[in-house]
Amino acid sequence: MTTPLGRRRTPLLHLLPVEGAVSWVRRGEGLVGWGEADRLEVSGPGALAEAQEWWADRCARTAVVDPLRVPGSGPVVFASIAFDTEASTSVFVVPEVVVGRRGGQTWVTTTDDAVDRPVFETSGEEADTSIGQLRYADGSLDPVTWCGAVAAAVERIDAGDLAKVVLARDLLVTADHRLDPRRLLLRLASRFPDCWTFAVDGLLGATPELLLRRTGRELSARVLAGTAPRGAGAADDVLAAGLLGSAKDRAEHRYAVDSLVTALQPFCSELVAPAEPELLTLPNVRHLASDVRGTQRRSGARGAAGLLELVDAVHPTAAVCGTPTPVAARVIAELEGMDRGRYAGPVGWLDARGDGEFGIALRCAQLTGEDGGAQARLFAGCGIVAGSDPAAELAETQNKLAAFQAALED
Repeated sequence: MTTPLGRRRTPLLHLLPVEGAVSWVRRGEGLVGWGEADRLEVSGPGALAEAQEWWADRCARTAVVDPLRVPGSGPVVFASIAFDTEASTSVFVVPEVVVGRRGGQTWVTTTDDAVDRPVFETSGEEADTSIGQLRYADGSLDPVTWCGAVAAAVERIDAGDLAKVVLARDLLVTADHRLDPRRLLLRLASRFPDCWTFAVDGLLGATPELLLRRTGRELSARVLAGTAPRGAGAADDVLAAGLLGSAKDRAEHRYAVDSLVTALQPFCSELVAPAEPELLTLPNVRHLASDVRGTQRRSGARGAAGLLELVDAVHPTAAVCGTPTPVAARVIAELEGMDRGRYAGPVGWLDARGDGEFGIALRCAQLTGEDGGAQARLFAGCGIVAGSDPAAELAETQNKLAAFQAALED
């Protein structure tokens, strides 16, 4: 049942309990939830088709009371999808309680299993204010070895095997005290209000990249590829101009836009991508960005595709994998040295009408249950193209890791 709550002012992220929180929030609006009314974990060939069928069947069996009928009202499932859906597990969670906010209007959706707690009371437990000292350790590859992998990728590109590959690295962190996800989400949302702050099944972060939004027949995406650090004073403007004029970064960006457009084209009656990228400025980095918009076909063999089918078609884009995709995926498996899990996979939500939003799980960490929940695995990656310098690419990953590291520090 969905109940309108008027123009409440309580920040959505302040409502979350310490356990089982899910979120998708940007500029104070979006969705948060808690509790588990249902859950699906799926992997292997056809994983997203199976998830689409599971969600459609659940919605068909659910008695829905939804006077608002806006995107995100009524039944909602939160999803965190594996980068490689055949090799790793994707997680779909239907919360017992979802609180949404759009255009200042707030609502709550509850299932029959929802706990009897006033929605605008917090969990009764304050978010931890200190996690003590942090101890970092190399992930799957140490920095020197990872730079060697980048150099090997550049050799493959120079040999003509592929045009681009995205290589990521992980970093392990252990804290003295439990890593409270609410504290991390609040800090990420405060520092990165223009990003989508997400949490699903222990994977949480703030992503600047919108893989795909569906509202009725309207589709939209924000493609990011090409990155530069921020600087102080006049140096910041120099770095911005350098990124916008960089042939290397513009080529990397064009691969990402083209891969999305090529994948979406069969589903759309209209699809528009800008000829030139714009700059997206975040507190720690800048990206080349392109907003792509389309209209889904009304009918036809491909026109009735659900959002998960569309997500399956466009993922992975060149922004997180490379070009050509099959070759880049093989190079990643060979050189990266780690299982990405749900890092760089689609993350977001889907409602019973088929509307929803999926970003790409970037600038994120996977919290682990080891050591009392005081450990996490952080991720960052960058696009490797002809002319990429391993040391510069390592510095780019460090700039991206800093986004989550800042949320960890006292």
